[in-house]
Amino acid sequence: MIRTTPISPPPEYVYPFGDEPRQVTAEITLAFEPGTDLSQVRVGIPPLKYNKSLLVLLTQDDCKQAAFSTTWAAINGRPLSDTYFYTAAHLRGGDMPPDTYGFGKTLGSTDGTGREVRFAFTTTISLEWDYMDAEATVKPGYTDNYYRFFMQKGLMWGDVREMLNYGAGIALHDMNTPSVDLPDSILRHYGIAQQIVLDRLSGRGCKMLAEPNGNKTYVTAAMSYDPIQTIFVQSGGRRLRPFAVEGDLVKTVLERGFWQPKDIPGVIETQLARPVAEREAVSIGAHGTDRTWSEMLLWLNNTHGKDGDDCMWMPAPEEYFEYNYLRRHAVVEIRAGEDALTLTVTLPGGLYFYYPSLTLNVSGVDPASCTAVGGGETVTGLSWAPGREAAEGAEVLAVNFDCRHALAAHAEHFVEVYEADPSAANRADARYFVAMLKDSDRKEELLERIK
Repeated sequence: MIRTTPISPPPEYVYPFGDEPRQVTAEITLAFEPGTDLSQVRVGIPPLKYNKSLLVLLTQDDCKQAAFSTTWAAINGRPLSDTYFYTAAHLRGGDMPPDTYGFGKTLGSTDGTGREVRFAFTTTISLEWDYMDAEATVKPGYTDNYYRFFMQKGLMWGDVREMLNYGAGIALHDMNTPSVDLPDSILRHYGIAQQIVLDRLSGRGCKMLAEPNGNKTYVTAAMSYDPIQTIFVQSGGRRLRPFAVEGDLVKTVLERGFWQPKDIPGVIETQLARPVAEREAVSIGAHGTDRTWSEMLLWLNNTHGKDGDDCMWMPAPEEYFEYNYLRRHAVVEIRAGEDALTLTVTLPGGLYFYYPSLTLNVSGVDPASCTAVGGGETVTGLSWAPGREAAEGAEVLAVNFDCRHALAAHAEHFVEVYEADPSAANRADARYFVAMLKDSDRKEELLERIK
């Protein structure tokens, strides 16, 4: 049934991360033209999702408010300001700074089938500081002063929840202890901080550390704290080469580069000049972001993203970690029938895993002979198309699938937001999240509501 009257969405929402199952078994069926020879079929998982050839990662340190009002806003087609800062509560309440501008589009790449995949990044959060519990002053239309848009000490919890809803990641950073040179003290505070994040974010835990201030004591403590599984540092870490990774990267210390935005295009072009198999990930560390950063993201979109050559994947760093982990540990079983294949994929997720999705490359059969792809009950998102492997260029049938348990309800949330406030940005969001879903009656119903 199509709703004919607007409804009011919940004032604040976060995806139910705590309910995500630890292990998922996905069944995918592929139908082919009659008489197709399926005897030589093989299934592989590419080093980068969507068969991309360049990995770009961005981690923003120090729980900066600009992570929401600049970085997240630029990616998701929201207002930008050169002078002021705003929060998720301001955006939801229609209360914006006086000098806003925008790019007129969202920023990202595609999944190889024409579907948009927006850029994502990871923000650090200051779990043991009270300022994250602050509440924004929201006064739409009030112009006597703009104190409410002055920069705050850092992100508020509502900002973090909204960024997570769009695919951003979170990382531990500074701990509120004077004993920053004692691993035991930091280790104890990791446990305190973890409980705070679980309480504030609907059961979502944190498995990533972004080393603060080059302090290696944090890394030492992280090695003894099981929930921290992926670690990014300023120096002394491993340079990530996605096409040469052999393990699952658990407890691997990876290096970031703290370049200026103007230098990043040159760093990227240097990697693109190398053979695909030798390319390093462009892993970027940032603190405060401004117009120079948002314009760099726009350059990425226009040059190597969906409005350029579309060669790059820019997920949250913890999503890349999960993808590589699943690529190493997933089990794929193939059953061939008459003009059909059934793929059963077991995804053994780890602690605090929230991205149960993969790209599968089906080779040994003409991709053009595939007539339909369907997913079983646990498959919530699905897309497919002929594609090519990034390194060798071999022709494959690429199948992207997602098993997030509440993906359809998540999409419906954004449809409800659009119905309550039918702005162009809300419509773009609604269409973006509905497009993630596998074909179904529910997807068609949701599309009808945002025509």
